[in-house]
Amino acid sequence: MCGRYVSPDSAAIEREFNIVRQEWTFPPNYNVAPTQTVPIIRSVDGTLQGVSMRWGLIPFFAKGEPPKYSTINARIETVETAASYRGPWKRGQRCLQVALGFYGWHTDGTGRKAPYYIHLNDQSLFAFAGLWDRSAKADGTAVESAVHITMPGNDLMRHVHNAGTNPFRMPAILRKEDHAAWFNGTPDQARAVLNQYDAGLMVAHEVTAAVNSPKNNVAANIEPVSAPR
Repeated sequence: MCGRYVSPDSAAIEREFNIVRQEWTFPPNYNVAPTQTVPIIRSVDGTLQGVSMRWGLIPFFAKGEPPKYSTINARIETVETAASYRGPWKRGQRCLQVALGFYGWHTDGTGRKAPYYIHLNDQSLFAFAGLWDRSAKADGTAVESAVHITMPGNDLMRHVHNAGTNPFRMPAILRKEDHAAWFNGTPDQARAVLNQYDAGLMVAHEVTAAVNSPKNNVAANIEPVSAPR
């Protein structure tokens, strides 16, 4: 968790973060899946930069080859010490993984498993706190990739996201006012803004089972099939 989400189009990201037009053009993605190329915001010499990176961090020491273990989520409990993430953490390679919402799977009392779409009611476009890294292949070409941080779920997420191998968790969603500290703060200041997002500012509703396949990338994916929680 989080293993699937929705990302905005390039123009919306540029407006939200007031960044100089990038050499990218892409539509919204309503079913972002691991290993896909995703929009990332990072700070370079104090200037925000929009870049496209692989979702699933390839550590600098991996010589450009994806590890055999999953690196799409970095657990807050070990992000500062795990071999794949402690380097980017110490080097301050923090970034934002931009989203409109994300999916979580819920199993009800009858055993029926269904996807839910979770979004915010105070930010239409928001960001997961992430880390990025660059890893060089044998031929010298570099691969840039990213991971976002996850934590124990708030009251809403503990109820909604109760299925899968990592239930009851949620992405580390940043408040707008915490972006500066995440980009430019000390490690302690950056760590301090990694908090559970207010459950009262989050909305979840059941959506179509079509989202179970990443091949289904349409706006209808986020339409409710149940009343919002």
